[in-house]
Amino acid sequence: MLNNRITYSIACVLAAGTLGVQQSSFAAGFMLPEASILGMSTANAVVANPDEIGAIPYNPAAMAFQEGSSISAGTILIGPSFSVKTASGDHDSQGADWQVTPQIQAVFKLNDQWNIGFGVTTPFGLETRWEDGTFPAVSGTRRLPVPPPLDPNVPLSHPLSSKLEVLDMVPSASYRVNDQLSVAAGLDVYWVKSAKLNSTAGGLSGDGTGLGFNLSALYREGPWSFGASYRSAATVELDGDFTAKSSTLVALGVLGPSQSAELDLDLPWRLQIGARYVFNARLAVEFDITRTGWSEFNDLKATGKGSGSVLFSDQNDWDDANAYRIGATYQLNDKTQLRFGYSYDETGQGDDHFSARVPDSDRHLFGIGVAQALGDGFQFEAGYMYVLAEERKYRSNTTYTGHDLNGTTALDGDYSMDAHLIGLQVVKTF
Repeated sequence: MLNNRITYSIACVLAAGTLGVQQSSFAAGFMLPEASILGMSTANAVVANPDEIGAIPYNPAAMAFQEGSSISAGTILIGPSFSVKTASGDHDSQGADWQVTPQIQAVFKLNDQWNIGFGVTTPFGLETRWEDGTFPAVSGTRRLPVPPPLDPNVPLSHPLSSKLEVLDMVPSASYRVNDQLSVAAGLDVYWVKSAKLNSTAGGLSGDGTGLGFNLSALYREGPWSFGASYRSAATVELDGDFTAKSSTLVALGVLGPSQSAELDLDLPWRLQIGARYVFNARLAVEFDITRTGWSEFNDLKATGKGSGSVLFSDQNDWDDANAYRIGATYQLNDKTQLRFGYSYDETGQGDDHFSARVPDSDRHLFGIGVAQALGDGFQFEAGYMYVLAEERKYRSNTTYTGHDLNGTTALDGDYSMDAHLIGLQVVKTF
């Protein structure tokens, strides 16, 4: 009986807190696909590009078509804005500051056939905040089926903030099969350096690591080139601490002030294929399709560290989704290249488990950028992207019962989102 009370009470507390892991980003689902300034400027349509160094984080097989070694370093600043209109009025949600993500890529040419590389990107994560009272349907208390002498009135959870930072460290190697074809393979070493998930009832913080792999190929024939890149699904094992903010829960004796917890975060697989055509010495256009395996993100469980007992379990039931991308590069002169792109990203989040942490919807991505050669092997790159989400008027037929906040009438509202991205990068070839 005691274990059942503990499980039920922690479920109520974590229902709003832990779910922030899967939706702490502005991109489709919780993904940040911008892996280079070239990619951001062309709306991530670069998987079939054999010419530019910025294509390597998307397709490591592109290393084989580079003439020498290179090092590039940069950053992308992200400023998202979320808003919702609920029964309690209009509410805005923004992270405390602009988010900063790193972009690092090094390529070392061993010989005419072999190249090795190492990159660091931030493929998942962002920060959002909702003020208390945004969702009035979950304010106050509910009576839980706990026997006397425990007080049956336990405060409900309300999602307040979530912060997720995931770094992907990618060692890889490429092999030049012949003048037209190259292949590559590598690892994706994921490090969740910070996961902080807060609700009105409690907060969960932790970190962890996970491992995946990637395979890619690039083929060039005349003005055409074709590329494909696959990144496997991965599970990041988070270790952290849960701290109760509610004195009532502590007083009930069903939850201590703090306890250790474990949580598995399932990251989706990604497949990107593309075709690029070089019209002339100045203009090249590429079209890509990306398929993201959001169905991998099906079950989220929090367990007691050491005991292995399930403290919280949630079904997400997301669907795999596509993104359609078109990008172009235009060589203005020998030193200056202009870049443009557009992408339509489908959401994998249905109505059954809709979440207010970062309400997902179909997105439009618009990119523009420039690359300027500086001499002595140096190049400076800058880009800008605007992300516009389609407004989502969410209405549910499921009443919130205190078990799972997602997909219920508690979250009914009109949701909107947009984001600005600014990227800067320096490339050195040698």
